[in-house]
Formats: sequence, C-alpha cells, structure tokens
Amino acid sequence: MVTELAKIKLLISEGEGLTVEFKERFTPRIVEDMVAFANAKGGIIILGVRDNKTIISEKLTNELKARITSLARNCNPPIQVTIRQVQNVVTIEVPQGEEKPYGCSSGYFRRLDGTTQKMTNHELRVMFREHEEISFEEKINEDVTWNDISRTKIRNFLKEADVGITRIVPHDILTSLNVALNDKITNAGVLFFAEKPRKFIFHAQMTLIAFKGTDRVHIYDRQDVEDDLLTQFNAAETFLRKHLNVRS
Repeated sequence: MVTELAKIKLLISEGEGLTVEFKERFTPRIVEDMVAFANAKGGIIILGVRDNKTIISEKLTNELKARITSLARNCNPPIQVTIRQVQNVVTIEVPQGEEKPYGCSSGYFRRLDGTTQKMTNHELRVMFREHEEISFEEKINEDVTWNDISRTKIRNFLKEADVGITRIVPHDILTSLNVALNDKITNAGVLFFAEKPRKFIFHAQMTLIAFKGTDRVHIYDRQDVEDDLLTQFNAAETFLRKHLNVRS
C-alpha cells in the first residue's frame, strides 16, 4: 500500500502538471488554483516546493489552515478542501467540483498544460451551458407563441409515431409530449413543431454534403435543410439513400 508520504514524493518527482501545482509558500492567490482544479478534474497544491522540485518546507499552523479554509469557503460555490502536513510540506487536495463553474474574487480559472489560466468569456459560457441543471431542449422559449406552432407539423409527427388523433389541439398535444409547460413552449417544442424554427433558434438547420473522393474538396451535391427536426431527419435519410451506393 502506497503511503501518503510516498505519494507526495512521487508527485514532486514528476513535477507540475494538469493536477499538481507547486508553491514555495502560501499566498492568497492559491485560491485561483483551487478554482482551476475544481473546474477540471481536481488536483493537489503542494506548499513548500519550488517549480524546479526543490523542497524548501512549509509548516501547517492553525492560522495557515484557517486562512486556506476561508479562501476555499469564500469561493462561489464554496470548495471543500483537505489540508494536511506531510513531512515538511503542506498539501491542499481539491476535489473535482460538482457545481461548475467555480469562481473567486479575481474571476473564473481553468487548468491548461500545467498552468492556471483565467477563463475567457466564451469558455465560461460553454461551461455554464454544459453544467446547467436544465438542458437546452427543456428550457422555455419566451419568444415563441402558440400562433407560431404548425398544426400540419403536429399531424405529420403523430402520423410518423402511428398515433391516431383526428382533432389537433396544439396545447394539449405538446403538453402531453412534455414540450410545453404552464402554457409555455420549450425549445424542443420549437424544434419539432414551429412553423419556422430558425426564427427562434438560429442554428436549427442541417447541411448535407456529398464529396467526390476522400479529400473533401470536390462537392457534387449539397442540401441545406432549415426546418423542424422530423423534416431534417427524413431529408438526411433520403440524401444518404441517394448517395450510398451499396451492391447486393
């Protein structure tokens, strides 16, 4: 069984990386590394070690432990860290966060190539979107109204699903399909049943391309489908059948 000391010695010998950060001494800026680790796969900060792996030692006092804990708790959301004295260095273990993204007073950070870097606005938006509790499809689209919903598309969908309903009541059908809630329509409802989905979701389109050869340079057929998901699916199937030459 590998002891804690042996584990730390191994980490120091291997050097800094995606999940390991060395600090000669404590500074409040280690909170940026905590945030970066929490936003990634977790990691460990080792106090008392230079970047060149030289150990200069650090002692874990009650005051130091309190300052580190306070930094972690003041993150948004708070971060739970484990602080230990391992021989002559201090280790701060940061688990992977479950409520990403994490931030501190100086911003949001990520871990890249063994360094802590401040996240760009684009990276932050992507992380927020990836860790939202409500998916994009489940979100209510405030711009769409029931007048934007197509009865024909509902009828085509029910026919495809082999559901025999003669009287089309959009509100009742979309609610039963869980794509409408409290008289509001979700993005999924827009993608399936809006008369013009791209009016509300700009990227609701599909581009089908057939290339000659394998270098993807010479295009000999292209089709842009800007419609509901069922129409896109059927168009893609037809396009594939047209261009996949299979002998039997």
